[in-house]
Amino acid sequence: MRDTIRNAIFSRIVDGTYSAGERLIELNLAREFNVSQAPVREALRELEALGLVDCERYRGTRVRAPKVSDLREAYEMRAILEERAAQLAVPCPPELLQELGLHLKKMHAAAHSLEAAAYAQEAIRFHRKIVAASGNRIFLDTWDTLQLEMRAHLAVLHVGETVQHYAQAHDEILEALMHDDGARAGLLLRRLMERFLATLTEPGTRT
Repeated sequence: MRDTIRNAIFSRIVDGTYSAGERLIELNLAREFNVSQAPVREALRELEALGLVDCERYRGTRVRAPKVSDLREAYEMRAILEERAAQLAVPCPPELLQELGLHLKKMHAAAHSLEAAAYAQEAIRFHRKIVAASGNRIFLDTWDTLQLEMRAHLAVLHVGETVQHYAQAHDEILEALMHDDGARAGLLLRRLMERFLATLTEPGTRT
């Protein structure tokens, strides 16, 4: 229920149902989802970690507009982690390459139809499997603490229709892994993150 509540509130913030500064009342949300206040409180804490709400004692919880700086910091860390993870992941077992290929196929389909949520979901699965394949538990734990599944949905809002180009960039990453070229795969992953970060510094996107 915590995940369901978190995802619902997240969607409402992103689509503007909840505006910046609006107060979110735990009791009202608990009644809406027919749960106790505990899972609501947990969901709000996760959203606070994402920088989407501010929780203050005695003042309650209020919606906070998504900040570009929060995305920037997370993706800068991703660039470092994923470059090294790809280097460590090779040689990749055939089953991993097959799984990555399936995710990539779904990414292309979602990008073609401009289904941002579906693209973000498959992309994050693609990248996480590379990090997991590194065999470095701390890498994976750190990657997970960045809550990238949620941040990826925010990221595609900045990408827009160019999401198709981002999907195509993953073709080269998979090809490099198939040829046991971890250095090239890592370089391509880092460049992909840098390319996205560049979109966050364009005029009109700063916060």
